[in-house]
Amino acid sequence: MTGFDDRERAFENQFARDADLQFRIVARRNRLVGEWAADKMGLTAEESDAYAKAVVQADFEEAGDEDVIRKLLGDLLSAGVEIDEAAVRAALDAKGVEARRQFIEGV
Repeated sequence: MTGFDDRERAFENQFARDADLQFRIVARRNRLVGEWAADKMGLTAEESDAYAKAVVQADFEEAGDEDVIRKLLGDLLSAGVEIDEAAVRAALDAKGVEARRQFIEGV
């Protein structure tokens, strides 16, 4: 039975590591897309940093990306940036690829 228990424990540990990595990638993606949006809104460096952190926090409101998309789209439109939901989703996808690449390269 210990062989089975060892494999089960190893699987659980791998699952936890994978979940942690995915969480970190999504958080980095959200930070990157927050910086992208801050640049579009013309925020200062300090404001950009605070805004990027706010985007990361917005992801904790509900499961999935809709909360982040809603925040980005609302803030961009409020700032007078002409953008649509498709462009925000495209930026989110692009920053997701960049975040994953950064983790792979150890940046």
